[in-house]
Amino acid sequence: MSEREQAYTVEHLVTGREALTKAKRIVVKVGTSTLTYANGRLNLNRIEAIVKQLADLANQGKEMILVSSGAVGAGLAPLGFKEKPKDIAMKQAAAAVGQGILLHMYEKLFREYGHTVGQILLTREDSTHRSRYINLRNTLFSLIELGVIPIINENDVVAIDEVKIGDNDTLSATVASIVEADLLIILSDIEGLYTANPQTEPTATLISEVSTITPHIYEIAGGAGTACGTGGMFTKIEAANIAVNSGVHMVIASGEHSDSIQVIARGEARGTHFVARHTKPHMRKRWMAFGLRLKGSVSVDAGCAKALLQNGSSLLPVGVTAVTGEFHEGETISILFEGEEIARGMVNFSSQDIEQIKGCNSHEVAERLQVQSAHAEVIHRDNLVVLR
Repeated sequence: MSEREQAYTVEHLVTGREALTKAKRIVVKVGTSTLTYANGRLNLNRIEAIVKQLADLANQGKEMILVSSGAVGAGLAPLGFKEKPKDIAMKQAAAAVGQGILLHMYEKLFREYGHTVGQILLTREDSTHRSRYINLRNTLFSLIELGVIPIINENDVVAIDEVKIGDNDTLSATVASIVEADLLIILSDIEGLYTANPQTEPTATLISEVSTITPHIYEIAGGAGTACGTGGMFTKIEAANIAVNSGVHMVIASGEHSDSIQVIARGEARGTHFVARHTKPHMRKRWMAFGLRLKGSVSVDAGCAKALLQNGSSLLPVGVTAVTGEFHEGETISILFEGEEIARGMVNFSSQDIEQIKGCNSHEVAERLQVQSAHAEVIHRDNLVVLR
């Protein structure tokens, strides 16, 4: 085992997992591969086991939120499809049929265990527009206050690439950030994050805890998941990045076990635990960093990175070394140092303008851009979220 891998040993697990036992508000995401068989039909035993665990935790006084995939998968068999259709309209037709089937199943099972559910269907617009973001947050808090278990899914019936959140891993992390959850549990068809791809590397071992999401973590995340699911391990790491930087602990575990949710909530060893940062960004900064779509990035030098990470400084033009992508004033971008994302923020300039002012002092900006006045900062610290 390399020194890098030794950073994720079981010794770290004891104190790290204790935080999970104190989680009051828990978001659970279940994937299509967990909810359905290979032929697309619903796995009723799995669904009931998930519902039973959520209901039992709710009985203990915990606030539970379910993010569920499976609408398209649930609609395949009733429509006679042998596999997920490639045609967007047919896929959305399957979602329209499957969404009703899936919700009916959830509502029936939760009712048998004494709980009321409420369905929320989301698109990207609901997180990118600040008013919708706030309305969604208020609705979720109201449901929780009423003792209702929200069941959330992306609205696959109308969603296209321009308005899709991306995948339900990202959706679950966004929801966890919005409701300021304590814990996000993602159930998948794999036990967690491994040191290498376990399907091709027999010596690969499960990583029990990740305290910092580094470029190496993305490297070992591997490729896509099963044929039914859309989110591979890479998307789960992206979800973890959103969660931990919103102050939410996250655990990836296998949905094949009938007790994974309860085991994780008890703080016992199951899957991979991504440790939350101690501080939670203000709601506006969470929306800005994780609700809005990233439009590009800038790279910064060592001095600038230190000022951002250690001193809470704004991003000044003098520290910018390169610009990637095309973006406009007011859009959200990544800030990179040596290829690693260290922060996100809302820019005061377009990518074209930053190309002209990168490396210059703040008092030179107006002259470079040939305007009478200009912002002194590329990103003001009030519009910046540090990710490390």
